[in-house]
Amino acid sequence: MPIDPARDEYRCRWPSGTLMAALDEETRDALVTLGDLQVHGPGVVLLRQGDTQADHVLLLRSTRRGTSACVKVTATLANGVDTMLGIRVSGDLVGEMAVMRSIPRSATVTTCTQTAVYRIWAGRFQAFLEQRPAMWAALTTMIANRLDWANQRRLDFTGYEVYERVVRVLAELASRHGVPAEEGLDVGVSLSHEEIGQLVGAREAAASKALRRLKSHGLIEIGYRRVVVRDLAALRAALTG
Repeated sequence: MPIDPARDEYRCRWPSGTLMAALDEETRDALVTLGDLQVHGPGVVLLRQGDTQADHVLLLRSTRRGTSACVKVTATLANGVDTMLGIRVSGDLVGEMAVMRSIPRSATVTTCTQTAVYRIWAGRFQAFLEQRPAMWAALTTMIANRLDWANQRRLDFTGYEVYERVVRVLAELASRHGVPAEEGLDVGVSLSHEEIGQLVGAREAAASKALRRLKSHGLIEIGYRRVVVRDLAALRAALTG
C-alpha cells in the first residue's frame, strides 16, 4: 500500500532526536509536501560521494509502523578504504550539506533496510529554510548532534578497544532509537556485523567477536541484522565491569 503522509498512522511518529521530531506538526507536514515520495529496498545507493549534481536533499521515513528507515553514510579514502561516518533513521535529512554549500557530495548514502524517501529539490528546500526560522534552528541542532556523534566515535577509537567501542555504540543506538522488544530493547536500526564494525572502526571479525562475547554474558541477543539489548543499564555497566 502506498504511503500517505496525511493518514493518521503516518503522522507524528518521528523518532526522538531526529530533525522531524524537533519540528512542530505544521512545519513537519509542510516539509513533507515539498518532496516526491519513493520507496527503495536495501542496498540502494541514494547519494554518491563525488557527485557534482547536488540538486536535492532526502528526508527519510519508514515504510510501515513499528519499523525505522536505516541508511549508512560512508566515504572512500584516497587509498580505497571505505569508512562509515554514521547512520541515519526515519526523520533524518541527508544530502543537505552539499546543497547548502553548493559543493559535490562528500559521502555515499546507502539503504540498509526498505526505506521511504521524500526527494526535495534544492530550490524548494532553500526557500523553505528562508521562510521558516524554526526550520533553521532544528537543522542547526541536527548538524551539531552529528558533529557530537562523530567526535565521540573518534574519542572511542583513541581510548577504547573494539569490545568497549561496540558496547558504547550499541548503548548509544539503543538510547537514541531503541524499540521495546520481547527480549529487551531492540537497538532500532538494522545493521550487519560488518556495518557495526565499520561504525566503530573495526574489522567484521573483531566486531563479531565482541558481539558474541556480549551475547555469552547475557547482555544482548543477536539475529539477522538485529541486536536486542537485554538490559541497557547492565550493558553500560560492562564498560566498568
